[in-house]
Amino acid sequence: MTEPSEPTEPSAHPEPPAEPSAAPVKRRRGPGRPRQDETEDGPGTQERIRLAAREVFAERGYDKTSVRGVAKVAGVDPALVHHYFGSKDDLFAAAIEVSMEPALVVPAIVGHGPEGIGERLARYFLGIWENPASRAPLLAVIRSALTHEAAAKVLRGLILRRVLERVAADLDVPDPTLRAELAASHMIGIALLRYVVRVEPLASADPETIVALVAPTLQRYLTEE
Repeated sequence: MTEPSEPTEPSAHPEPPAEPSAAPVKRRRGPGRPRQDETEDGPGTQERIRLAAREVFAERGYDKTSVRGVAKVAGVDPALVHHYFGSKDDLFAAAIEVSMEPALVVPAIVGHGPEGIGERLARYFLGIWENPASRAPLLAVIRSALTHEAAAKVLRGLILRRVLERVAADLDVPDPTLRAELAASHMIGIALLRYVVRVEPLASADPETIVALVAPTLQRYLTEE
């Protein structure tokens, strides 16, 4: 007679059942949004693009600069530039703003009250033009503004509305827009003659001499009724 077979003991290390293979899910991205691998450079990527834009605009001017060219210098995909800054005009404005820093400048100019504001404004304006790092992109915007409306719009927005109108408005004087425009015309005229056309003796005059001569006029524009 055949003896009954002993029951088979289960394995001590059973293999898990095979799971069906699944292809990785790809998330769709909206227009203008960068891929995930395009944003892995960290929060400094946006600032790197701004600095690259300042360099490229200063070197090539507004008309010869492209978003693709800025992206190449920054080492990013052009889609990432569009994602952060939008159009070429917006990128241009962001590049120039790096040099002017209106958010920091306005409190420094008006923070000590109306007395001496003309001198502080003149010193700030000449200071950014005397600095080689900020002078190059400002030369680009001044030259481009003479022939390109987009560049002129940036110049109006940054120098007039972002700086001078806020200065005049904080002083609580009549006709702040007109006063801001008069101050802007005075300083932009100095920039054109000193740094673009290079008319002598203004081009080689000591900055402190210019501040001393210009400050009383700016003071009158912005404070006297």
